[in-house]
Amino acid sequence: MALDNLLPTASKTVQIFNDFNRIDFVGIAEIFVVSWVLIWLVKHFLPWLGNRLPGRLRVYLLPSVGVIRLLILIVAIALIVPMVITTSVQNVLAVLGFAAVALGFAFKEYISSLLAGIVAVYERPYRVGDWVSVDGAYGEIISMNLRALRMFTFDDTVVTIPHIKIWEKNIYNANDGKRNLLCVANFFIDPNHDAAQVRQKLHDVALTSPYLDLNHQIRVIVQEQPWGTHYQLKAYPLDGRDQFLFISDLTVRGKAALAKMGVNPAQALPAAEAQAYTDRT
Repeated sequence: MALDNLLPTASKTVQIFNDFNRIDFVGIAEIFVVSWVLIWLVKHFLPWLGNRLPGRLRVYLLPSVGVIRLLILIVAIALIVPMVITTSVQNVLAVLGFAAVALGFAFKEYISSLLAGIVAVYERPYRVGDWVSVDGAYGEIISMNLRALRMFTFDDTVVTIPHIKIWEKNIYNANDGKRNLLCVANFFIDPNHDAAQVRQKLHDVALTSPYLDLNHQIRVIVQEQPWGTHYQLKAYPLDGRDQFLFISDLTVRGKAALAKMGVNPAQALPAAEAQAYTDRT
């Protein structure tokens, strides 16, 4: 009796799929090949083109790579599914439900990363071309797949980070899709000096840097600490990729300018006092 009850169910399950002889395998293969070629072109050509455009245009072009690849994949699936499944609302829902359950158990973490990737495309916590810090890694996002992003760090390393990190980690985006990226050069000097003169000198150092973007204000922040005076020279480079060269230029020329003024560097606190100060702050 139980077997008799199962036979109609099995028959209905088989009817979800088109007859084997009616499935256009050549058409499916053509869609697969065309989609793969388009995704490959988008993945390689748009970043190649973006890297040769000015910074302002690059930050608009590079973030579109992931969106275009996702659209190509969705269109390909939408074209292939009717070739394999008998088109009806019940059949489509049944297949999608079965696939979701099976994949959910088998690839829980992978599916979570895929979903996070879709959320990342919509909410845009980061884009291709952004300078981002995720889980201790900092660098420029060079590509975004559905499962993970690839980041090029300042020490010439490519880091692959799954999108699932957006569920569990804070995302620090330095430029958030814009060309502007704030850089900070730190100076720690002895408190016995003319703060107004030092502040003006550091401002002039930034103003004469070849990497400076003159469209943004230069700021010099001064903080008095137990061990001396902390100066933060804040400015924007013309291109975010020059941030480390910019900071190095500010640091080297800033130290030279302060030395000419006779300003001495701060004396480090003894280890015990430094730890006590850190604990208090």
